Amino acid sequence: MTATYTARPADAGVFQLGEGPLWDPGRERLLWVDIEGRAVHRGDLDVATGAITATGAWEFGTEACAVAVAADGELLVAERETLTRVALDGTRTEIARVLPAGAPGRLNDGAVDPAGRFLIGSLDPGERSGTEVLVRLDAGDLTVLDADLTLSNGLAWSPAGDRLYSIDTIPRTVWVRDYDPATGATGERREAFRLTDGFPDGMCADADGNLWIAVWGGGRVERRTPEGRLLATVAVDAPHTTSMAFAGPDLDLLVITTATTGFAPGELAAHPHSGRLFTARVDAAGLPGTYWNPAL
Repeated sequence: MTATYTARPADAGVFQLGEGPLWDPGRERLLWVDIEGRAVHRGDLDVATGAITATGAWEFGTEACAVAVAADGELLVAERETLTRVALDGTRTEIARVLPAGAPGRLNDGAVDPAGRFLIGSLDPGERSGTEVLVRLDAGDLTVLDADLTLSNGLAWSPAGDRLYSIDTIPRTVWVRDYDPATGATGERREAFRLTDGFPDGMCADADGNLWIAVWGGGRVERRTPEGRLLATVAVDAPHTTSMAFAGPDLDLLVITTATTGFAPGELAAHPHSGRLFTARVDAAGLPGTYWNPAL
């Protein structure tokens, strides 16, 4: 039987393209990005009520596509084409250029692997290219894992860290490959499964090894086995559901981001909760996150 849950608005404001929620356990705070709003946001989470209170933001001159945090609180931010390190004193340093200057595409979803390396993908705004990339940052150098994508999106690892799951949204595909957390080496990519209703966007894994996938255009999050069998659905009162993460001290509260972008003229008014953060209590717990390690 498929379990069903309902997410509730978390009252943190409205964002154009909310994405990439991230729980920072050392500082007990939530981070997320507004890609089109060009900002990384931070907030406090009330685990008892599911409410999120925005407490501040870092603003950028280009799209803020993804964020990772180091153990000391420094940030790694994927801007439109580059990766930027944000020191505790606010100093910003470009540490890698992923896309050529003026490239038609931009960076998109990113995540930290079990050893602390950062992976990031890119997208073609026209959704046609088939030449977008998924790369791994290794001590300032970039290793290309894929170069045939259209809209690289969610990333997740198995509990043992030995399998990497990745999404290409336009073909609705979840890929899987073997992964060596010690070296970052990967095996041959193979198809795990495809969605048939809606487009897979952000993704995370739970402690049982199942995958949670935000469905853009579907107003929901799905929990699926690594082979694609549907286990649970979380209803979200915003059609453009973008991503989610487990948050809180026990990693048992699902935080979900949504967007106001991508609607046809006149459609947005019918979905007033679009762009808000949502929370849902589900019968699962997330995997402990890994801090970004700048030395790797």
